[in-house]
Amino acid sequence: MPEAILQVDGLIKRFGGLLATDNLSLDIRPGEIHAVIGPNGAGKTTMIGQLIGELRPDAGSIRFMGQDITALPVHARADLGIARSFQITSIFHDFTALDNVALAVQARQGHSFRFWGNARADASLRTPALRALEQVGLAHRAEVTASVLSHGEHRQLEIAMALATNPKLLLLDEPMAGMGPEDSARMVQMLKRIKGSIPMLLIEHDMDAVFALADRITVLVYGRNIATDVPDAIRSNEAVRQAYLGDEMPA
Repeated sequence: MPEAILQVDGLIKRFGGLLATDNLSLDIRPGEIHAVIGPNGAGKTTMIGQLIGELRPDAGSIRFMGQDITALPVHARADLGIARSFQITSIFHDFTALDNVALAVQARQGHSFRFWGNARADASLRTPALRALEQVGLAHRAEVTASVLSHGEHRQLEIAMALATNPKLLLLDEPMAGMGPEDSARMVQMLKRIKGSIPMLLIEHDMDAVFALADRITVLVYGRNIATDVPDAIRSNEAVRQAYLGDEMPA
């Protein structure tokens, strides 16, 4: 079995008397999509906050590529290669899709944006930006102003911006949120195309998308991991069905 990219062991997080993360352990392996599902209040947001460095666990450890990152701040984890699509909350709506991704490339390289006009012609920014847009299926919209892109295209653009930083792990928090069936299907196909090139942790309420994409699934209930397994085993797990999936379980 390949060594885990991310290894989480025994995480505990309390907010007063609320145990939000209850001795949580899981791992993410090279190239896999590992989905985390659970009902509202299951602790998914608290878990992500600890993985990205916004929250400090009360106990337990987080190791990334063999390094203990439990105490590292957000920016240090980003420097190591942990990216999340939902961390990029401000698309510049007056800029083109390509400009937005070039900004992410430049931020990763640590350049100043005092001379944005010149940066638009900088191949060291535009080439990786175009590559990222191609990965998410937006290359044909590169010169379109972001304000006229659809909601689904905005989510694709956010993922392109994350990919443009050359991450070693991508955290996706409900990438299908607010999408209609057509946009959701397009997002699933896009994630399938990049699957295997980068490990991903996927949090998603769309069970059809989860079962279409995930190599393994972890089920959280009240901050506790009640099951981690391949999709077929999760689908047939009676404890999981009773705790969460119920009639939402794909056939």
